[in-house]
Amino acid sequence: MEVLVEAWLVNPVPAATGDMDLFELLLGGGPIVIGVLLLLVLMSIVCWAIILLKGVQILLATNRSSRFLDAFFKAKRLDEVYENLASYGPSPVALVFKSGYQELVRVTKAGNQEGAADNLERTLRRTAQSQMTSLERWTTFLATTGSTAPFIGLFGTVWGILQAFNKLGEAEAATIQVVGPDIAHALIATAVGLVAAIPAVMAYNYFNARLRVLHTEMDNFSADFLNIVKRRLR
Repeated sequence: MEVLVEAWLVNPVPAATGDMDLFELLLGGGPIVIGVLLLLVLMSIVCWAIILLKGVQILLATNRSSRFLDAFFKAKRLDEVYENLASYGPSPVALVFKSGYQELVRVTKAGNQEGAADNLERTLRRTAQSQMTSLERWTTFLATTGSTAPFIGLFGTVWGILQAFNKLGEAEAATIQVVGPDIAHALIATAVGLVAAIPAVMAYNYFNARLRVLHTEMDNFSADFLNIVKRRLR
């Protein structure tokens, strides 16, 4: 046993030279592959920024709209609800009510009772569409990243493999050691493309589901508010 230990100390097993760390793998490709990787990393950073900002915005909009709807249907007077709007913050449903109430006051003061319902309906619809446009802003970038990032990564991979085979044709000995590192550099582009695309697609689908709920709440509230106003005008 002592003889084996001494032999190992004198002639240790050589370390593997083919291993490479992640940093070397990312930056070891050609300029085209590196450019593809940088583009994908930039797209991923933008996507995560959008995910965080939109996640907070939609969460606040959902919670505050729920609070506003509870207060609205419990209130006995519309002016009472209007006076407390500041406590609900940027709630989409509350902003729809605000524009509708202001239009109702304007039409009532003008004495145009016949066209009040039509004007109010147009105002509610326009405000709801404006709120949806604001909530959906930048979410299309998530869809774009989710659909294009894998193909951008695949382009980098194909280009890197072409370069590897070109290098193989020029080499004297066709061995895996010649093209192995280049192929590894190329394949990392597809991996980075998938890493950028998967969270973007998941976030886009989740945000779409939440936005559909908010859109439905605005539509239902607009219909209920319009019915209340019509009954009072009669």
